[in-house]
Amino acid sequence: MNLLETIKVAWEGINSNKIRSLLTMLGIIIGVAAVIVMMAVSAGTEATIEERISGLGSNLIIVTAQFGGGRMPGQGGGMPETLEYEDALAIEEGVSGIVGVAAEQIATSQVVKAGSVNIEVDVLGAMPGFPQVRGVELGEGRFLTQQDLDRNAKVAVLGYQTAQDLFEDQDPIGQTISAGKIKLTVVGVMDEKGLVGDTDYDQRVYVPLTVAFKHFSFSRRFGDRIGVVYVAAESQETMGSAIIQIENLLNRRHEKTEFDDSFVNIVTQDQIIETQEATTEAFRDLLTWVAGVSLLVGGIGIMNIMLVSVTERTREIGLRQAVGAAPGDIRLQFLIEALVLSLVGGLIGVAAGVGGAQVFGQTSDMRTVVVLESIILAFASAATVGVFFGFYPANKAAQLDPIEALRHE
Repeated sequence: MNLLETIKVAWEGINSNKIRSLLTMLGIIIGVAAVIVMMAVSAGTEATIEERISGLGSNLIIVTAQFGGGRMPGQGGGMPETLEYEDALAIEEGVSGIVGVAAEQIATSQVVKAGSVNIEVDVLGAMPGFPQVRGVELGEGRFLTQQDLDRNAKVAVLGYQTAQDLFEDQDPIGQTISAGKIKLTVVGVMDEKGLVGDTDYDQRVYVPLTVAFKHFSFSRRFGDRIGVVYVAAESQETMGSAIIQIENLLNRRHEKTEFDDSFVNIVTQDQIIETQEATTEAFRDLLTWVAGVSLLVGGIGIMNIMLVSVTERTREIGLRQAVGAAPGDIRLQFLIEALVLSLVGGLIGVAAGVGGAQVFGQTSDMRTVVVLESIILAFASAATVGVFFGFYPANKAAQLDPIEALRHE
């Protein structure tokens, strides 16, 4: 019997009991769909984290005060020691190998008014180096200058969407807006950037950092304290030197000796990316194991049903052997049946997985990204499972004694 005839006989065997064949494939369908959906969730999570990291800027050094490294409440004024605006200025002036420094102070959402239009957006106190350090571009007008900060100038730069909401087709430059209880003159509009992670750069109002200290958020109580300073290095090669300079500079400014704990905590994008990669890799491994168990269960289901099929079709096997079918023909027939069940189940599972990933991404807060590799992996795994778990029943069928098989009722 040639291969084509063997495939035809195998397909007739599957088609003779459609409901049982569908139930047999169900385990493979669920397993393949699970592989695709879970890897889509993993890829979506990784893409989201990468966007957030890239949205911070390039060659970024993130400087914060070391927890426990400063004064504790009740010691020397009762406030924990933190970074200050003057620290950011000192880094900008005294550290080589960097291209920009940006300290920020974000206020709670403020009602911003322009004429009869009222909207609620975040007001961010920023330094002149913000666009370069954080990877945003100016659309029109100008950004904040050091002179604006020195003079506490009541000026503002609008995010792209904020300008659209407040002024529509009008030119915002030179217009006056109200934010909270103060009036600000618009001097610039940022280019469109969109949503990066959870941050919408287009729905913001940028004001001089010193104005934010004076008029917005908790800074009115705590002066010019800042939580974090972002520093952009000239290149990857200068980052190491810049980090050492920053740490030494801030420790001197805050009177830390070589016997004290360092005042600052410094991390880089590389460290964030390494942490992210380790986390997503562990997450992906976990999901792969879960999906693998689903495929394993599907494979056991195929083997179980194929063993039942061999028992039910013993007389048929005996008749085929009597008319000249060799053991290899019998083995191949049942292997093909198992493989077809797996492949058809795999195809249905791929469709269910891709559709399920899309639906999951649209109906949940988690982003999903279907990757081609997951489809190929899932389909290949389904085929492998079919051959592996179909071999034992196929071999058992091939080893039946023709005489005993013909006597079987």
